[in-house]
Amino acid sequence: MEPWLRNLLILAAFCYECRGEDSVTQPPGDVIATEGEQVTLDCQFDTVDTNPYLFWYKQEANDFPKYMLRRATFGSDNAIEFQRRFDAHLNLTTFKSASKSVPLTIQRLQLSDSAVYYCALKPTVTTGYT
Repeated sequence: MEPWLRNLLILAAFCYECRGEDSVTQPPGDVIATEGEQVTLDCQFDTVDTNPYLFWYKQEANDFPKYMLRRATFGSDNAIEFQRRFDAHLNLTTFKSASKSVPLTIQRLQLSDSAVYYCALKPTVTTGYT
């Protein structure tokens, strides 16, 4: 299997439960910062799910996306290598029209942090249609 196809299949698998009303938006373009600084990457999402799971992944050049962390209404998790300098806060609102977000903050930037970062949504509510 071609490496680019493997990456495409992995990313597509994260949306297998997404419904038409679910969306994730990350601002386009690069973020430029200096070593040692703190940077925050934005991720806005919309879902009707009351307990969404949001994930961040890091993809370095010529590699597959690596799981960084998960945030949910009732819990969170960071992969071991992303526990010290990486954090995200799940911002949910009770107003349907307000933005929901899960910004990723990277502290004390290092050159090795240069990568593409993906935010992903996995709804946990499934509805049976008859």
